[in-house]
Amino acid sequence: ESAAAGRGQARRAYGRVKRVVIGAPLSTAAAAHERLTKAKALAVLSSDALSSVAYATEEILRVLLIGAAVSALSLSLPIGAAIVALLVIVGVSYRQTIKAYPAGGGSYIVAKDNLGELPALTAGAALLVDYVLTVAVSIAAAIAALVSAVPELHTHRVAVGLSLIALVTVLNLRGIRESGTIFAVPTYLFLVGIFVMIAVGLVRNAADGFAVQEVPTEAETFAGSGAITLFLVLRAFSSGCAALTGVEAISDGVPAFQPPEWKNARTTLTAMIGILAVTFAGITFLAHQFGAVPLEATAGNYETVVSQIAREIFGGGPAYYYIQFATLAILILAANTAYSDFPRLAFFLARDRYLPRQFTFRGDRLAFTTGIITLGVLSGLMLAGFGGEAGRMIPLYAVGVFTAFTLSQSGMIARWRRLREAGWQRGLAINIAGAVTCGIVTLVVGVSRFTQGAWVVIVLIPILIAMFRGVHRHYDTTAAELAAQTPLDPGEIAHTLIVPVAAVNRVARQTLAYARSVSDNVAAVHVTDDPAEIEAMRAAWAALGTDVPLTIIESPYRSLVGPLLAYLDEVDRQRPDDVLTVVLPEFVARHWWEQALHNQTALRLKAALLFRPGTVVTSVPYHLERDRPAPTDPTPTAGRRL
Repeated sequence: ESAAAGRGQARRAYGRVKRVVIGAPLSTAAAAHERLTKAKALAVLSSDALSSVAYATEEILRVLLIGAAVSALSLSLPIGAAIVALLVIVGVSYRQTIKAYPAGGGSYIVAKDNLGELPALTAGAALLVDYVLTVAVSIAAAIAALVSAVPELHTHRVAVGLSLIALVTVLNLRGIRESGTIFAVPTYLFLVGIFVMIAVGLVRNAADGFAVQEVPTEAETFAGSGAITLFLVLRAFSSGCAALTGVEAISDGVPAFQPPEWKNARTTLTAMIGILAVTFAGITFLAHQFGAVPLEATAGNYETVVSQIAREIFGGGPAYYYIQFATLAILILAANTAYSDFPRLAFFLARDRYLPRQFTFRGDRLAFTTGIITLGVLSGLMLAGFGGEAGRMIPLYAVGVFTAFTLSQSGMIARWRRLREAGWQRGLAINIAGAVTCGIVTLVVGVSRFTQGAWVVIVLIPILIAMFRGVHRHYDTTAAELAAQTPLDPGEIAHTLIVPVAAVNRVARQTLAYARSVSDNVAAVHVTDDPAEIEAMRAAWAALGTDVPLTIIESPYRSLVGPLLAYLDEVDRQRPDDVLTVVLPEFVARHWWEQALHNQTALRLKAALLFRPGTVVTSVPYHLERDRPAPTDPTPTAGRRL
């Protein structure tokens, strides 16, 4: 009773902690009430795309400054205009996808439905990598915003980043609707701050006759000396395309919307594209007008481009710190887009037997717990591996994104041509434009960024595809082997039971009694590394007065599992038609922490026997209690193994 009470208290304590951290369980019927309104969906599913304005312009300027000279910075305006045009094309294309796939139309689903297995798995692999990078890059960029305001934290980037990833992971484990409520406020605070900053900046610049300020003098010293080439422009363009990351999230997350799902999703996508185009264009223009450049490339201190613009407009007062901490908040929440879509994509892949089935299970809060935790772990490793620096991860970022974009739009082209639904000519033209544009960008990003890290993603995608196919092959093989066969007659089964014993004590006697209740064909085995113990063990066994034969195996190399498995192999050879059952004596301590004081022999044997074909393993637990006398043990303890 005391042991049971102790275990009950431990379970209740764990349950209370879990409820505080994650929340009370939700029934399956509550899933319909966990849907998102358009306002919350904009915060949950668009935070990645909206937050990219905090670093996309900076990446363009970094490539131009380091690759050429200060004079090249003026190219940021036409490059930014091209990216805005690309954003509109991709956004309009995904409006078609949302309508065609109201149950969720991510790249994997569209490619699988229209292009086949390999394109679908390519899209799935690209997006899984992209979602991991989304979390790592967003958190790293958030740390950059924080360091710009509080430079003392620069040496603690990784620790702060891992803490933020853990926080976002826990919040997402609480469920979709609750995380949407938590994340909505910071998203809108950021948008208000950015719109005010852009408006005030434009007014001030207009009052100055749209004068262009010179970049800091130290930029001349640290700028590159290369020529302005087409390849340089393409590299800058590919870096700025980070602004489009997260655009697909809404088409992936259509089922998360309140009814009518696809209409609400299209409305939210249109709002997101409009907001993203305005904020990205505004920040790019103001960076050019105010002479903002990535300061980590030109000076020993660090300050983001957005921080420089805000400091120029607001000075160092409260408004400046509002912008910085609102940027910090939105970048942290940008990771939430991946937490919404990575588990859902993993669910689709697991449903189709390309990932382990654990990814299909929902937790207490109706969230895909396995996917959320997996994403948190992988993104944490990614962030730590790159030292918490967003600039080092950006080259890896856009390859997966535009690969998925291209496959999704190509799938829609195939769908329009196959079904020829009403308005298919217009839809086909839109998706052709999207596929061609995204395909070109994919090639540009892959080539221009190959040596700077894009090769990692290009190599990783085929590895993931091979893993998907390996998982699928395993499930197919398993399903075929487990197909229903003619049932066996229980009377045809002959049993042989083997009882490993460590000593002649109450645990051994209880286990032997259980084994004899199942079959008369029972044998005991004892493995020892002490020759002096053998006679004592035989004497104790004889005193027990049982008719169960005992085999003693001497193990001169102190091995336990190997000799036991060899003994079982010999029994199998002698009785090939019998079902071999190993009955393990196992005692359970009063408290969980007391288990660590014992050698866990039964646990090791169960692990070893799990992969032995044709072997049934049964544990006979003996629960230690305070009011029971200690069992007598006539055998010596020195050298005893089993």
